Amino acid sequence: MIEVRDLKKSFGAHSVLDGVSFRIEKGESVAIIGRSGGGKSVLLKHLIGLLKPDAGRVLIEGEDIVPMNERELLRVRRKFGMLFQNAALFDSMTVAENVGFAFRRSGALSDREIRRKVSEVLEMVDLPGIEDKNPAELSGGMRKRVGLARAIIYHPEIVLYDEPTTGLDPIMSDSIDQLILRVRDRLDVTTVVVTHDMRTTRRVGQRILMLHNQRIYRTGTPDEIFNSPDPLVRRFVEGISDPKESYF
Repeated sequence: MIEVRDLKKSFGAHSVLDGVSFRIEKGESVAIIGRSGGGKSVLLKHLIGLLKPDAGRVLIEGEDIVPMNERELLRVRRKFGMLFQNAALFDSMTVAENVGFAFRRSGALSDREIRRKVSEVLEMVDLPGIEDKNPAELSGGMRKRVGLARAIIYHPEIVLYDEPTTGLDPIMSDSIDQLILRVRDRLDVTTVVVTHDMRTTRRVGQRILMLHNQRIYRTGTPDEIFNSPDPLVRRFVEGISDPKESYF
C-alpha cells in the first residue's frame, strides 16, 4: 500500500530525513515513534504529498507521487484521510459543515445526502446529534473525534494520524485508541499513527517503526520493541533520559 525508498529532506542546513525506507502493507496498522522534533510529522506529510523530498521516492499502491503535479496528487489524496494533531477544524463552521466540507465544496452530493453521511460518521465516532455545535463548544477529545469523522466520511483506504492523543487525559486517550481500532476494523483501512505516546503505540501498532537520527532505526512488533535489549530503544519506550545527552 505504501512504500518509501531512501527519502531525504532538509530545511536549509538542517537535515530531517536522511535515507528513510520502509513498506506498509494493505490493512496494516503501523505506529511511527521517535523523539519530538525528529521528523515524524514531516515524514507523514511526505506520504500525501504535502511536502516534496530532496531525494527518494514515495509509492502509493505502486505509484510514485514525488514527481506528480497538484492535479495528479489530488487523485491520490482521495485514498487518504488524515487526523491532524490539533484536529484543524474551521472555527467559523458548525460540526456538520466541518465534517461535510469537501462534499459541499465539490457539489457532488445533495444537502440531504451530505446530512446523512455526516450523521453516520458522527455516530461512528460516538458523537451523535452534535451537528449544529461549533468547535468552541467542544472538548479537546470531541474536537479530535470530529476531525476523525471528517477524515473518514469519504471511506478512505488509508488513514493517517498525527499525534492523536496529544493534550488528552489518559481516559480520553484510551477512548481515541479504541476508536482508531474500530475505524480500522470497520472500514478495513491501512492505519499509520505518528505518536510519542507509548500506550497508543502498544495498543494500535501491529508493527512499530522507530525514527532516530533521520532514519528508521528499528522495526518490530510491539513485543519486539518494548522488550528490546537495545539501550537506546529501551530508554525511549521507558521514558528515561540519557545523562550523556543534551535535550535543550
